[in-house]
Amino acid sequence: MVVIPAIDLLQGKCVRLSQGQKQAATIYDADPIAVAKNFALAGATMLHIVDLDGAFNDSASPNRQLLGEIVRAIEIPVQFGGGLRTPDDVRQVLELGVTRVVIGTLAVEDPETLQELISSFGSDQVAVGIDARDGEVMVRGWEQGGKISAVDLAQVVAKAGVARIIYTDVARDGMLTGPNIEQTLLVARESGLKVTASGGVSSLADLERLKSLSEFGVDSAIVGKAFYEGRFTCEAALQVVL
Repeated sequence: MVVIPAIDLLQGKCVRLSQGQKQAATIYDADPIAVAKNFALAGATMLHIVDLDGAFNDSASPNRQLLGEIVRAIEIPVQFGGGLRTPDDVRQVLELGVTRVVIGTLAVEDPETLQELISSFGSDQVAVGIDARDGEVMVRGWEQGGKISAVDLAQVVAKAGVARIIYTDVARDGMLTGPNIEQTLLVARESGLKVTASGGVSSLADLERLKSLSEFGVDSAIVGKAFYEGRFTCEAALQVVL
């Protein structure tokens, strides 16, 4: 089990949202580069970075340049998502040095382009983010329903050649109420893919519960607010999942 610290960028600052709502943003640090360096020093082996401005359809997002600065400032891989809706978006981000991109809305609205991305860049570099509320996929910054269930989308992208899903329960994200173990397990079982769990991790016990799903393909967990709120440290999390 790999623990992946999250850095959510909004107007160049490190923030966390509650249930993905833009108006419910809490600013934790004005220097995301320093935050990234601290996670790397703590022993993290990958970072998960989200461009919230891009996710909310801001074509003038200031975070792409900042992303490049973060990638250059640390020596661990970066997984990035938010606003990647064209092949050019994906290409630009990978050229910045990002190790893996996370495709969300595009996977729902344009599955043919998703297949093209997998063919062009490979399944190691292109993962699909499945963000769901009550089992229904949410798109465009979690503001619209995708009219498909999380399990159905997982099966569709598996057939497209995707190797990894980042599964987020939107209702639990940023709420510190614990991850949706049952739905995460269901998505992993029904897709047969590797799954990164996201949303709701609030304690070391939550990480232990997710680790118990490793045999079903759940091999990693994204942790955000729990770190920023001081529920536990990155070092402690990494020890729990050894």
